[in-house]
Amino acid sequence: MRIVITDTDHDSVDVETQVAASRGIDLVVAQCQTEEEVIQAAAGADGLIVQYAPITRRVFEALPGLAAVGRYGVGVDTIDLEAATEHGVAITNVPDYGTEEVSDHAISLALSASRGVARLDRGIRRGDYSLEVAKPLFRLRGRVFGVVGLGNIGAATARKAKGVGFTAIGSDPAFEPGTITADGIEVVTFEDLLERTDILSVHAPLTARTHHLIGTDAISRMKPGTIVVNTSRGPLIDTAALVSALQEGRLGGAALDVFEEEPLPIDSDLMSLDNVTLTPHAAWYSEESYQELKRRVIENVADICAGIPVPNVVNPAFFDQMVKG
Repeated sequence: MRIVITDTDHDSVDVETQVAASRGIDLVVAQCQTEEEVIQAAAGADGLIVQYAPITRRVFEALPGLAAVGRYGVGVDTIDLEAATEHGVAITNVPDYGTEEVSDHAISLALSASRGVARLDRGIRRGDYSLEVAKPLFRLRGRVFGVVGLGNIGAATARKAKGVGFTAIGSDPAFEPGTITADGIEVVTFEDLLERTDILSVHAPLTARTHHLIGTDAISRMKPGTIVVNTSRGPLIDTAALVSALQEGRLGGAALDVFEEEPLPIDSDLMSLDNVTLTPHAAWYSEESYQELKRRVIENVADICAGIPVPNVVNPAFFDQMVKG
């Protein structure tokens, strides 16, 4: 069995190498950025493990022996799922490896933005020992924390927001507005959530429909002073619309871990805004989640290549395609 890691920015592939050795897998590590590089590196592969490299229809057409593609993480927006299904290739991710970490990070960003922690820190470092740089600040208890997307991470974030004292509400097309989730989160429409929320935390998958979900129209519906948090996918938010609203004072602030362009360009308008807190796509990380992610992704790919079912196949319709074939 041959598995190719198409690309990774991890410090090492020690975990993957250990799993490969224990299972007799020929593991190849590359650093591909284009589909052509993927095709060349993955010739003869049974499975791929991908971080950011594009896995396109052309890739699937060029690799007829491919059985599985595993994604380091949750999102699979760089993989052509339709083409994968047509070619009988299973796409697998690790949807729950960083639930605690990402939800912790979202809450941390929300608290920092709400209490002006980053602004106060920057102020005191430049000799401004006062509250003025962060005013006004508001009591958190009773303020409304709105979660867009009530999957594993969104639900965990909502639970933790309640624990801090927020009133948590959520919106998700999989849930009926007017109902209460098993975690006690009130489900509302997306429009209602925008209008009621003091802090908006985004946890939706990136699709063609959710691209720029938070744009000019959505922002115009928000209460003045709303704080926007994003630990999901950068393109869920229209950066230009967000920057404009922040510059004009229509929003109270933003706390972002993901961006439309990564790494975030040093000349990005976000860099110059004092009411914005930025972290470098770090929400997923802890030593525990790091090890778990690396182990599970190669185990998933190896299992599929060996004909062993795995629970988290993103395109289960590939089974139907295999039967038809």
